[in-house]
Amino acid sequence: QVQLVESGGGLVLPGGSLRLSCAASGSIFGIYPMGWFRQAPGKQRELVATVAGGVITNYGDSVKGRFTISRDNGKNSVYLQMNSLKPEDTAVYYCWLVERKVYWGQGTQVTVSS
Repeated sequence: QVQLVESGGGLVLPGGSLRLSCAASGSIFGIYPMGWFRQAPGKQRELVATVAGGVITNYGDSVKGRFTISRDNGKNSVYLQMNSLKPEDTAVYYCWLVERKVYWGQGTQVTVSS
């Protein structure tokens, strides 16, 4: 069983930055895909960014050029640096990991508002 714990969400002004962190614990072996998805009220959960094989990254179109995903394999952690935040980035952000099955974190709220 794998547990994912996110941190780093909060309230930020438009144009500001936040850094999300996700730490994985439990029965984890090897390098496995990790990443972030988000869900805004009344909308479907959508891809933000993923990293596979340690270096292969994939970003949602709406965050390309503004968000950067990274990982620390030694700490079983993944990070999301979010810059130039916009009100439409407001959502609950979920950590995601695939290791024989899909695991989700509990979510962390990100609110971009003046």
